[in-house]
Amino acid sequence: MKQGDERAAYVVWMRMGDPPRSGFVQPYAQGFAANGAPLGKYVSLPKPMDTIGIIRTPYKTKQDCPIQPLYTSDNPAYVEVFERYADGLKDVETFSHLYLLYQFDRADAIQLVRTTFLDDTPHGIYASRHPCRPNGIGMSIVKLVRRDGNVLVVEGADMLNETPLLDIKPYIPKYDAIPSASEGWTANKQWRQKPEGRE
Repeated sequence: MKQGDERAAYVVWMRMGDPPRSGFVQPYAQGFAANGAPLGKYVSLPKPMDTIGIIRTPYKTKQDCPIQPLYTSDNPAYVEVFERYADGLKDVETFSHLYLLYQFDRADAIQLVRTTFLDDTPHGIYASRHPCRPNGIGMSIVKLVRRDGNVLVVEGADMLNETPLLDIKPYIPKYDAIPSASEGWTANKQWRQKPEGRE
């Protein structure tokens, strides 16, 4: 390999650009050849996700936390949307159910194949809803009880207290319900409590 060959292996140099409107600093990357010469133009990298709020639930520990929204209690949870995003809640109260997308901020080590609470046979992480995922994003459907300003009172929350909220979307049966959908490997599995010590 000749020195300065632009086909040579290169390192990535990071610089910080102007902050976008969300308040995050936008990262950029540029490749350099072996002799330090820049390769091409700056390329904008994906913007980090902004936390739009916080979810407050009765569940303080992983062992206390329910597995799926269907099997939670009727205890209310409170979805607080930060004031700078509160305008986005307009008309949300016209829906009975919502998708909450959030961060698994206290998940343990990522394993691409592992056992789940429902089965002792390992499955791929993308064939399960296990929280220890490469991007750590959770999704739950909750019932909207009422809206109090920038706070949504919901039932059916199955996440830990003070979970970071990433997004809210309405559940719309005519678009989202698929009666013919298969249940995959879970079809013949009986519901059970989460085994002791299992994430």
